[in-house]
Amino acid sequence: MNNAFNELEIDRIIEMAWEDRTPFEAITYQFNINEQDVISLMRKELKPSSFKLWRERVQGRKTKHRKRRQFEIGPFKSSRQKQISANKISKR
Repeated sequence: MNNAFNELEIDRIIEMAWEDRTPFEAITYQFNINEQDVISLMRKELKPSSFKLWRERVQGRKTKHRKRRQFEIGPFKSSRQKQISANKISKR
């Protein structure tokens, strides 16, 4: 890993890596590091038990690789999600 990241960037990379629907390609695009570098960073920054859980979770997950996805790229909205059109904050 060639890049030196500040604390906020490291936190964001870890957050993106934990998210199920954020592909490694998005991390590469934003931070210019490949999947192997993300794995190395996670190994370095997480506790061993947390890293193991993350690797088990990510390994083979289709949503972490854009080419293996079966859904369209875009924001996800559950069919059970309610509309917030009556929300006063959203109308400001």
